Amino acid sequence: MSGPIRILLADDQALVRGALSALLDLESDLEVVVEVGSGDAVVPAAREHRPDVALLDVEMPGMDGIAAAAALKAELPEVRVLIVTTFGRPGFLRRALQAGASGFVVKDTPAAELADAVRRVHAGLRVVDPALATDSLIAGESPLTVRETEVLRAARDGASVAVIAGRLFLSEGTVRNHLSAAIGKTGASNRGEAVVIADGNGWL
Repeated sequence: MSGPIRILLADDQALVRGALSALLDLESDLEVVVEVGSGDAVVPAAREHRPDVALLDVEMPGMDGIAAAAALKAELPEVRVLIVTTFGRPGFLRRALQAGASGFVVKDTPAAELADAVRRVHAGLRVVDPALATDSLIAGESPLTVRETEVLRAARDGASVAVIAGRLFLSEGTVRNHLSAAIGKTGASNRGEAVVIADGNGWL
């Protein structure tokens, strides 16, 4: 018989990481071999510890979980990725699957189901939270272009058009055009609302 399924766990909250690790280690066929607290640490840790499955949170400092999944798939394609997140946003699910993740579950998934998700992903199956899969189909693809997405991200903190233009090396007129297009596409009445709507759908 082969050894237990080796797991890499990435979450920026130490308490959550510890709880997930403790739950998974209760399973005789699962073993958490390394824990990291940022997306940037995922690939180096995977290179060193050679996990079978990587459990990645979405929102982490440095590189987010979706970018880390893509980087991991590019460097170590044999490692299966399971996104485990608090943020069950439909756009996140779509982007995670496009980045090469094999599964996407929310953190309040019961422990037995989470362990089963790890086993299924390791076996080459795809595991997706059913409610989220439905929401993703309803929400559809992001209507925003890459540049409109960047401009809305830069507008998240309420920065002025001039500040956003400086951050993105664009003219103020171009920033206004992109903001206007993003407001129209999200059905918002102003840019603050456009940010909230796009964020809520996981498009940013």
